[in-house]
Order: sequence, then structure tokens, then C-alpha cells
Amino acid sequence: MPSAERRVGPLNGVRIVEFAGIGPAPLAGMLLADFGADVVVVDRPNAAGIGSLVPRRYLITNRGKRFTIADLKTLDGRTAVLQMLDGADGLIEGFRPGTMERLGLGPEVLLERNPRLVFGRITGWGQTGPLAQTAGHDINYIALTGSLDAIGRAGKPPVPPVNFLGDYAGGTMFAVAGVLAALLEAARSGRGQVVDAAMVDGVGALLAPMMGMMAAGVWQPERGRNLFDTGAPFYDVYPTADGKFLAVGALEEEFFAILVRGLGLPKDVTASRMDRATWPELRRQMAAAIVERTREEWEAVFAGSDGCVAPVLTIAEAARHPHHQSRTGFVTVDGQLQPGPAPRFSVTPSRVPAAPPVDSTPIEAILADWGGPSTA
Repeated sequence: MPSAERRVGPLNGVRIVEFAGIGPAPLAGMLLADFGADVVVVDRPNAAGIGSLVPRRYLITNRGKRFTIADLKTLDGRTAVLQMLDGADGLIEGFRPGTMERLGLGPEVLLERNPRLVFGRITGWGQTGPLAQTAGHDINYIALTGSLDAIGRAGKPPVPPVNFLGDYAGGTMFAVAGVLAALLEAARSGRGQVVDAAMVDGVGALLAPMMGMMAAGVWQPERGRNLFDTGAPFYDVYPTADGKFLAVGALEEEFFAILVRGLGLPKDVTASRMDRATWPELRRQMAAAIVERTREEWEAVFAGSDGCVAPVLTIAEAARHPHHQSRTGFVTVDGQLQPGPAPRFSVTPSRVPAAPPVDSTPIEAILADWGGPSTA
């Protein structure tokens, strides 16, 4: 694994300590490593990956990082980690509130030693509040924000969106944004701070556009009855003749007209597309047309058009799609398919990802490598 001095990316020279865990914190560390930061994961002795189910070589979220072993329950382990954090720019942890404090690694201790340190904390419920000390997972956090209630078809139960929304959108992405903002402030003022990234807060922020539409009366609170939640027949997924699926998102009038022509529907349906009373019949006509051809045939019909039609691909199929291949959207590292770095930078591009580390780096070697305070 290259040291920070040999990295590229906009975070070249930035040092991040990540405390090993599951969920959004490892993905946050991966993104920062993709951006060029030198990310070192501190793991427990005898740790064996996510619940001992996923060996380290398959942990894509560890790509581009180094990891070291430290027993934080011993004086020697804590001392070594404290020394490492003295030279770090930031840390990421996803423990239950109070855990770092009980280990002697809380913000008061660390910011006293390293006033420029950005202390990134990712939890579901946040560091404070009645639920802060209770367990939970993505599905629980999005349930409490109201977002889960909005996902699904009319008259059916809500559908959990894997764990993309709570863990990764509400957790990882807001944590990364917060850490980056705090790093900017530290570079400007020399003052570090705590970033309290709670998934319930992040998902709540994501609700802003929908809440605005509700206030304006253009979004109904019942799921499956609106433009983006499968209520509108021109924004939904339909089965094709070969048992695969086609995604349709022709919201605008001009795009809907292209969709109608491609499907061979009567032209007069364009005039009433926003009349909700017509939606059931329009849905019937669209479904009947789409199921007559295979997914590949529909791809050919709408190729290069603005009909806002796309095949629903598996991950393996997506990696082979010409658009992703042209942008290196997926890469294969040591035989393992994974996403390419995102977003793209014009001046400081990210490296091609390195494979997840299997062997640990002695903490003494990392201390010698860092050799003092960061100059980032």
C-alpha cells in the first residue's frame, strides 16, 4: 500500500484513522481513500471481517486502505493509537455513543492532544436523544423518519430499499460531507471538531424536496400515488416478454411523447397524461405493449432516444454495459468486480483502486511512516 506521499487525489496527504466496524463507516473510509487520503483501519485482535462471514480479501470497502491491529482495552494498544491520532487529520468511528469515551479515546481527550483533529461519528440515532443508546439498523432508522412509509406500491406494505437509504445515503454520504467540511474549517482556523452524523438526520434532510411538494399540495402522503413512487404509470418498472424488466421515467411532456411513439400507443394519451383518473388505463396499455417484446428489443427501440427508458440490469450486466465501460464505472481488481471511484476529478484524479488489504501493517510502521503531524 503506498504511503500518503505517493498518492494522488484531492485528499493527497490527508491522514484518516478509521475504527473497524460495519455499515456506513467502512464505506465512508473507502470514499476518502478513493479521494487520495491515507486511511488506516484500526482493527481488533483476531477480528475476522463482518460478523466473521466475509474474509478481508472480499471487503471492497477496505480498498486502498491499510489496516493495523491494536487492543484498545490495553494500555499499550491505546497509547499506540493515541500516538497515531496525534498525527492524524481525522477519524471515523461508528460505535454506540460513549464507546470511544470508555476506551479513553473520546473527543475531549483527542482534541486536547490534537486540536486540529476532525472527529467523525456515524450512528443511526445520533449522539444524543432518547434513542441514542438503543440498537437499530437501517430499516429502523428510515422507518422513524417517515421515508420508509413513502416507499412501495399503493395498497401494499412499505418496501425496504436494501440498506442504501439509511446506512449509505443518510449515514455514509452525510458523514463524508461533514468530515470534508470540518477538514476545510480545520485548515482555515486550525480548529478540529466533532461531526455527529446520524442516519435519522441525514435521511431527514433527503426528505426536503418531497416535504416541499407535500406543503404545496402536489404530493399525496399515501405511497404509490405520486410521480416518483410508482403512482404514475410513466415512472415505473414493467416486465418484458423474456421475464426481465424495463424502467420507464418519461416525466416531461416531450419525453413522454417519445415513449408513446416507441410503445405504439395512441397519440391522444399525451394530452391527459397528468390526469390521475387516466392513470389506471394508461398503465394497462403500457404494460400490455411492453410485455410483447423482450428487454433487448426495447433497448433497440429506444436506443439513443430521449424516451427515458432503460433496461433493469443485474450488477454483472451493468459492468458490461457500454456506457459504464466507456467511463470505467466498474473495475476488476485482483479478479474482484467493484465500482470505480466516484466522483471524477479533472485535476487530481483518483487512482485505480488497490485491492483490500489482507495482511495487517504493524502500528509501529505506520507511526514511523507518518512521522509527526500531518502537513495537509
